Amino acid sequence: MNYKKIGRINGFFLLVEAFFMLPPLILCMFDGDWRTAGAFGLTILLIAAVSTLLMIFTKQEGKHFYAKEGLISTGIGWILLSLFGCLPFVFSKQIPHFIDALFETVSGFTTTGASVLSNVEGLTMGLQYWRCFTNWLGGMGVLVFILAIAPIGGDSIYLLQAESPGPNVDKLVPKMRRTATILYIIYIGLTLLDVLFLLCGEMNLYESVCTAFTTAGTGGFGLKNDSIAGYSAYTQIVCTVFMLLFGVNFSCYYLILIGQIRNVWKDEEFRLYWGLALVSGVLITVNAFRCFAGGVDGIRHAFFQVASIMTTTGYSTVDFDTWPTFSKAVLLCLMVVGASAGSTGGGLKCSRLLILLKNARRNLRQLVHPNTVEVIRVNDRVINERVVTNTTAYFVVYALILTVSVLIVSLDRVTFTTSFSAVLACFNNIGPGLDQVGPMYNYGDLSILSKLVLIFDMLAGRLEIFPLLILFRYSTWKRY
Repeated sequence: MNYKKIGRINGFFLLVEAFFMLPPLILCMFDGDWRTAGAFGLTILLIAAVSTLLMIFTKQEGKHFYAKEGLISTGIGWILLSLFGCLPFVFSKQIPHFIDALFETVSGFTTTGASVLSNVEGLTMGLQYWRCFTNWLGGMGVLVFILAIAPIGGDSIYLLQAESPGPNVDKLVPKMRRTATILYIIYIGLTLLDVLFLLCGEMNLYESVCTAFTTAGTGGFGLKNDSIAGYSAYTQIVCTVFMLLFGVNFSCYYLILIGQIRNVWKDEEFRLYWGLALVSGVLITVNAFRCFAGGVDGIRHAFFQVASIMTTTGYSTVDFDTWPTFSKAVLLCLMVVGASAGSTGGGLKCSRLLILLKNARRNLRQLVHPNTVEVIRVNDRVINERVVTNTTAYFVVYALILTVSVLIVSLDRVTFTTSFSAVLACFNNIGPGLDQVGPMYNYGDLSILSKLVLIFDMLAGRLEIFPLLILFRYSTWKRY
């Protein structure tokens, strides 16, 4: 195994984090908050020291770099990113307990949006910015950013496959570095467009930028204790539209840019994604009609919450825990399905749902006609049987981790609804659950054990499980 290459990539990983801590440091200094500025400064120095050592000791890196190294680099990188990223909260004593600070940071980078804070507005401006920016940076992925700016070399497609969501990750163009650059250009462009629309409402520049960060990354960290509920209907509609836009596979935007709009509409995942959003919004509007002040308000709140949950953003405008059971059941289903592959959203992904459904249909047909040979097609393309097998394996491991996590969190003496929705919300990178972890509450009252389990779930959900699980295999580190 190429340990030096793994170390060098993680050195780049940490340097990127240190660089992005400079804006909140400057904000703290501008705001006269020298204590928090010192916390960021100390963290940057520690990161710089560790990354420099990694760069020095991995100068003579090997050339071989395969899928195994890509998975390990991604898993270790995200753990290091979270461990160092939480230090400003600890050093500034805004979140004095390390596990709580780690939970908040992992929730940010994995774009989960689950919080242990009961008073978000009590955070300083610099930490508020950093908290929201973790959503944006984690949305598209740090390794994708590194691939766009740095010549990693080797088969860097393995890094993109390990970090990008979806059952099958392909390059948009022949060169890997250009693919990463295109992805980030689209990502930045949509984020800036979101900022402009938010500025047309009641938000100032700071609020618009921070809200756009969390919307783009589909992370859902809000600047207010009531999330987005306190803002105008216009702002809520803007957030609804952009949440849905960021839940679309970014390759669709690339096709639009090169003039292949017809191919976008033919995309089965694209149609499933928008179809689920539309049907779910209508069902909740009808079912929870009595919970709203009027018909227009009902449509706005229903579609906002559908967009928030389906794209795994986690914003809230109302306490949806008070909605009828059917509406909450629809939201729980959307938690599992999630957004599109290749988007910033989490969950199982619409593409995997398509493959699982088509595989189930094929198996049913083969029970009736055992000698029938049938392939699975998505968008008129034959899906490789290895992808089908991997998707099935992913779903099995997903169900296993979900079950074990719910059992452990249930030891906290919370209700089943709380433990199940907490795990489901964290594993699918959504944020708010139901009952004691609903949109009007937080995760602060859970035990350390439960928080550690949910931290694992958030990382596993964001990294599509396997880059994290491979770190716990003995054979991964065994020398042959």
